[in-house]
Amino acid sequence: MKTIDEVIARMDQIVAECKSKSSRIGYFAILYRQVTIRIKNGILNSEFEDNPRMEKLDVLFAKRFIDAYDTYQSGQKPTASWIHAFKAAESSKHLVLQHLLLGINSHINLDLGIAAVETIDGGDLISLQNDFNKINAVLAELVDSVKSNVGTMSPFFHTIIRFAKGKEEILVNFSIKLARDGAWRFARKYQTAEDKADCIQKRDKAIAILAKGLTNPGIKLRMWVWLIGLAEWKSVPEIMEQLNMAAEATIPVT
Repeated sequence: MKTIDEVIARMDQIVAECKSKSSRIGYFAILYRQVTIRIKNGILNSEFEDNPRMEKLDVLFAKRFIDAYDTYQSGQKPTASWIHAFKAAESSKHLVLQHLLLGINSHINLDLGIAAVETIDGGDLISLQNDFNKINAVLAELVDSVKSNVGTMSPFFHTIIRFAKGKEEILVNFSIKLARDGAWRFARKYQTAEDKADCIQKRDKAIAILAKGLTNPGIKLRMWVWLIGLAEWKSVPEIMEQLNMAAEATIPVT
């Protein structure tokens, strides 16, 4: 894949596969397809500092998820953080929000820094920082839209927010801004690493630990997660449609 249109076409296929199999990885796939469409619109409207470079970044970034998905589907092992997300998607015990955050965790905290370094290909990484931040802003915008609409499919979702307010619960306090800042620090470290494979492996191990925190909240919060899950919609395709509508509502018409 070399163009954003090719990425969108492959994301369409993944979304269709997830719907047909009722795979919960489709929750993140739906959201991420809309992120890609939003970035394409931004490129067409010249919203970024370097629009051709942004397309390259988007393609490399998206390819990290697509390759992880294809690797797992073929029975092989992608990175540990993605394995955790894919295995969690096979279980019905996690909330929609947990599945979304697991995908975001792997994709921003690990994949984005790698894609950024590959994009500049030995060039000045600092020159990419503003557009790097914008790709995160697009994702944050869509996640906020989904969160505000998730009550439709999860009637007691907002209870978990009120219950855990002020507590150090990664499930509730996961911050895309903090993830972005960490991803940028990792990108700078990865760019200068002599052993890049080792650098990725160590980072992946740390992000996999965060993934475990997303699926295993504290004891008190765990009970709320279970109760809220009882009232969530059970149809994966219907949830995917609702997530898609929520995300689409934030994308400006070109």
